[in-house]
Amino acid sequence: MDKNYMDYNETAEMLKVLAHPVRLCIINGLLGEGSCNVGHMQECLCIPQSTLSQHLQKLRMAKIIKGKRNGLEINYSICDERVRELVEFLFKTKE
Repeated sequence: MDKNYMDYNETAEMLKVLAHPVRLCIINGLLGEGSCNVGHMQECLCIPQSTLSQHLQKLRMAKIIKGKRNGLEINYSICDERVRELVEFLFKTKE
């Protein structure tokens, strides 16, 4: 067992970023199946665009999501497969 707690820093930071209902919804609900643009996210979440941008920035800075420009819009997708698997596990319904 690794007893150096500093080795867990990256994972702890990732969990801190995910620890918000809006960001969990973005990852699990909107990006869980693929990519999505800001307009669609804003419609689904019913939050102001400025608030959504702040959440997306936190996810981008943590390298959890990435954006790909398509003309005037940016489509976001999950770029850390560990995050997708973690969130899927957390929201897995009991069978």
